[in-house]
Amino acid sequence: MSIPSGRRIETKNRLQGGASSWHVASAKFYATSERGIDVAVTLNNRALVTIYGGSGFLGRHLVRAVARTGARVRVAVRRPDLAGHLQPLGGVGQIVPVQANVRYPDSLVTAAEDADAVVNLVGVLFASGKQTFKTVQEEGARNVAEAAKAAGVGTFVHVSAIGADADSPAIYAQSKAAGEEAVKDIYPDATIVRPSVVFGPEDEFFNRFGAMAQLFPALPLIGGGHTKFQPVFVGDVAQTLVAAIEERTKTDAPYELGGPEVLSMRDVMERVLAYTMRSRPLIPLPFWLAKLQGAFLQWLPNPPLTIDQVRLLEDDNVVSEAAVTDGRTLQGLGIEPVPVASVVPDYLEQFRPRGQFSVYKA
Repeated sequence: MSIPSGRRIETKNRLQGGASSWHVASAKFYATSERGIDVAVTLNNRALVTIYGGSGFLGRHLVRAVARTGARVRVAVRRPDLAGHLQPLGGVGQIVPVQANVRYPDSLVTAAEDADAVVNLVGVLFASGKQTFKTVQEEGARNVAEAAKAAGVGTFVHVSAIGADADSPAIYAQSKAAGEEAVKDIYPDATIVRPSVVFGPEDEFFNRFGAMAQLFPALPLIGGGHTKFQPVFVGDVAQTLVAAIEERTKTDAPYELGGPEVLSMRDVMERVLAYTMRSRPLIPLPFWLAKLQGAFLQWLPNPPLTIDQVRLLEDDNVVSEAAVTDGRTLQGLGIEPVPVASVVPDYLEQFRPRGQFSVYKA
């Protein structure tokens, strides 16, 4: 995609010592940073980017990131009446929510009309009713790609996940792989982005464990806590997606995004306890017993655990050596990954014994 050059956003690294805040880290990409890097963007107000699934956690950050470049943003969501919180992230009329549902192809084409680029963020963490992994992450991805192609969109970006594998025992990972394949069938030059666990103030990872540390007398270590993760900051993922929108990424294989640290589940839990200033025993929970619990818990409206999630935990969730060697990483794009310790302690303060009045010492 060729988009006329627009304004340049530059930030400088001024963070000293141990000072850290998620506000600072978030602003790294949004050009209001105390912890920043030079960011050059080439979108401007003549460009239009349609983001499917833009009202979610990652979507909110991407909408703001794209809007900061000056481009117009069309946010395709099931309930545009509930997406008004996105509009203040840009100028008047710059961000427009529209109705679209990936399970209904006819609703998707209009959202893609006249767009220079399309980003598909739609996904689910657990199946619920008609929102199954297959209908959303496989068929939904295909429907979005077909709609974009029908509308004549030249650039397509698809967000998947590390661990996407057609041979995985987890249905989630199978559907992610099938979604990637469906997109590539329609857009051979599409950019596929696979993040590890994404963290940020509204995440479903550290926040969930923080709530557990606040409420429960002990915390489980599924599979003994040996599963490895490479948590990546949501702003870094958004920055990668902007690079993909501008066609500054490779398209021959997926990008794999991870932060600067590889943490085991035990490491994660120990950090959560430290950040929330809680003392809780960590109890190893065998995979078979976790699956048994998941069999019951997965029927809750917002299940804390499902059998499929336990299956995912049987494999590590880290950037592959092949991606590192080929430069299909944050570092390959010149992005300095934000560490967990720079962001997470501040937004987990709500789970401390005295909330924001508890004094955390790193």
